[in-house]
Amino acid sequence: MKKLLCAAGLGLILSVSASAYAEKVAVINVGEVFQNIATSKAVTQQLEKEFKGRANELQNMEKDLQARAEKLQKSAAKPNEKDLQAFEAKRKDFLQKAQQFEKDNQRRQQEERNKILQTIKTATKAVAEKERYDVVVDVNAVLYPENSSSLKNITDLVIKKVK
Repeated sequence: MKKLLCAAGLGLILSVSASAYAEKVAVINVGEVFQNIATSKAVTQQLEKEFKGRANELQNMEKDLQARAEKLQKSAAKPNEKDLQAFEAKRKDFLQKAQQFEKDNQRRQQEERNKILQTIKTATKAVAEKERYDVVVDVNAVLYPENSSSLKNITDLVIKKVK
């Protein structure tokens, strides 16, 4: 019985101290901030320009391979071994370049996304310090707030700070 009372008392103390610690809680919609800042749109355009040449080259290679495949299918009765080997070499080259293109594109997108997220994090921290918030949580992480009126959405403030 004594242990039960001790555990209940400890639980009460912990819940009171936790609620006293986090008096001011703010939420932020990071996805909305990411979508609404001009940096994100500029980065998308920059990456498109950066990879446009390679994408066009891959499209041309793909068209060439399709034309060669059709030509080989038409002469399916007696395929030329030399033509088959040339086609297979081009196909392997295309697949290798396409795979490298995807890796490079994903790597660059991740690099730029991380830069933008760091900017958002810095702006969020500045807003939280200015407004004196103890805790800032992503709006998607808050399932059932007990008192939603005590939660302040600082998304717009962070968007203004980033711009």
